[in-house]
Amino acid sequence: MARSKNVIYAALAGNIAIAASKFVAALMTGSSAMLAEGFHSLVDTGNEFLLLLGVNRSRRSADERHPFGYGKATYFWALIVALSVFSLGGGISIYQGIVSLHHPPALADPTWNYVVLAVAAVFEGFSWRVSQRELLRLRRPDENLWTTFRRSNDASVFTVFIEDSAALIGIAIAAAGVWLSHMFDNPYFDPAASVLIGLVLIGAAVVLARECSGLLLGQSLDREQILQLRRIIATDVAVERVGQLLTMQLGTDSVLLTAAVRFHRPLNLDQVEQAIARLEAAIKARFPAIHHLYLESGALRSPTGTGP
Repeated sequence: MARSKNVIYAALAGNIAIAASKFVAALMTGSSAMLAEGFHSLVDTGNEFLLLLGVNRSRRSADERHPFGYGKATYFWALIVALSVFSLGGGISIYQGIVSLHHPPALADPTWNYVVLAVAAVFEGFSWRVSQRELLRLRRPDENLWTTFRRSNDASVFTVFIEDSAALIGIAIAAAGVWLSHMFDNPYFDPAASVLIGLVLIGAAVVLARECSGLLLGQSLDREQILQLRRIIATDVAVERVGQLLTMQLGTDSVLLTAAVRFHRPLNLDQVEQAIARLEAAIKARFPAIHHLYLESGALRSPTGTGP
């Protein structure tokens, strides 16, 4: 959880400075792309506060109404962030671009635009690198970064990663729009860049919403992790057969596991209890995030609901 907060703090510090500088540059030069970038950074700044709110709420202790804790609060607020990126970041950028296409501003000295965009790229790149390092820490040997992102359950980290990736792409588009406008003495390139930035933000929002909604609705561990859990249970000397095994992500560091297990019939109650204790220890040693573990030692059910 501390690592997640560090990623958010890095993004927050950068976005505050970047938003202010972009608005100043847009005011001085009249660039629609810079104004769109300013709104983008302002939205990102608010989003980091929402992510911090989600992280803090997810740390609340379990109570009678929420016996499994508040871990999914992070996913809820990350989904709100995705909606804000879509509606505020993407929507305002596209609107500003369309309005400026009808009435393009006169071209002004672009020096400030280039200076601010270069500074923004440095800050965004630093924040992006912090979130990338967290994803790389989770990456398996045979995975690319995109697969690790899809598998990640830390909404704070992957939200900042996608936001910063979109921001860096937006900076490149804004710089290209400003340069093309002056290169061809055509003011329409700049507002067109604003529209493209909005489309990039909407794409980022769709990706975030998809990931967050899956976790919020009760996403399971991935196939490889489930196979590992099944092997851990099946290799215990007391286990005859492993039936249905279900998992649910309850938060960044909290997982629910239920498993139907048939023990060898000659075992007495004390031996079964010892076997369950061994299995719980082995599972939690390999998967410390599994805080809620339930082993059913009665009749087994197949995934279709019929008997063995």
